[in-house]
Amino acid sequence: MGYYLADGIYPKWSTIVQTIHEPVGPKKKYFAAQQEACRKDVERAFGVLQSRFAIVKGPDERDLDAPIGIGREAPPPEVQIPDNEDNRFQEFLSRFRKIKDKEAHFSLRNALIDHLWKKFSNNDC
Repeated sequence: MGYYLADGIYPKWSTIVQTIHEPVGPKKKYFAAQQEACRKDVERAFGVLQSRFAIVKGPDERDLDAPIGIGREAPPPEVQIPDNEDNRFQEFLSRFRKIKDKEAHFSLRNALIDHLWKKFSNNDC
């Protein structure tokens, strides 16, 4: 399962790694600085996309008076009934619980902190 770097407004889920607002110690300070640098890179890239593509900047504005697909009907959706619907639902619930697991959130963040620190301390800086 992948993860996303985020700031403090997001929930503590196993797929979201938040920064440390007041890091104590060199490992956590290094992690917070690296995450902030990544976040700034993403914000800069998103700014470039916004400046070049209007659809990213805001809602897609269209001619509100234009007709909406008159004469064109969409094909009916295909409905597939799963063989074992209860099994699929239980799998969904299991994945949902794993995503919302706060302990997994802190475990992932601590593992990332350790990984970055080992990488940093092995460099010839």
